[in-house]
Amino acid sequence: MAGTLVLLLISYQLAFKKTIAAWQFNSQLKAQLVQATDVGYQPAYLARKMKNLNQIITLYKTDTVAFRNNIISAIASIAEKENVKLTEVPTQDPLYHTNQFIIQQLDFEGDFFALTRMLNQLQSAKGVGVPRSATFKVLGARSKADEVKKLVLEVYLETAR
Repeated sequence: MAGTLVLLLISYQLAFKKTIAAWQFNSQLKAQLVQATDVGYQPAYLARKMKNLNQIITLYKTDTVAFRNNIISAIASIAEKENVKLTEVPTQDPLYHTNQFIIQQLDFEGDFFALTRMLNQLQSAKGVGVPRSATFKVLGARSKADEVKKLVLEVYLETAR
């Protein structure tokens, strides 16, 4: 009985103790590897991510109280630089309002290239919102005597409250 007990103690010291220690050390290294590869634990990544998210949010931010005055005059000046007319600013539809966003429709008139340049500048302008959709339409004359057709760009701007 004593020999068996001594044999078990020697085998534990030579084989099992080192195997258990190696298994625990392997578990620790795997946990460190998972933590090192998890991008969420890297503070530099989190700082870049927050900076990018803040830049995206600032594109949407506008002063919605002064939208009808200041923002539309800023948009009209962008349109005027490209020889485009801001033809219509329909009344705000409550259907397009949510708790976080307001969608405003604007209609522009001009030639295709000027409208496209103006839309590009509108996308890059800060503080006016973000174009949600843009639709080019060709409107014909109301009578057959007048055969002038107009190209109209209908833009929906989304702004954050």
